Amino acid sequence: MVRTQISITEEQAERLRHLAAARNVLQAYLVRQAVEALLDRDELEQRLKRARRPLGAYRSGGSDAAVQHDEVIADTFLS
Repeated sequence: MVRTQISITEEQAERLRHLAAARNVLQAYLVRQAVEALLDRDELEQRLKRARRPLGAYRSGGSDAAVQHDEVIADTFLS
């Protein structure tokens, strides 16, 4: 584990203290959870961005390709 120091507002600190107490966990645990959630969301956004890059670059010959691509991406990356 790496020790780091962050600055948060007084309000954030107070809310974090209350949440940690209510869940009976350490504040550091909640911060690690929040960081992990942010990193997971960013990774998903990057994967979707890469997946969308070729969209529209080629013609499929089908008339509904533009309609169906969202469903295919959702099934592939969000399932």
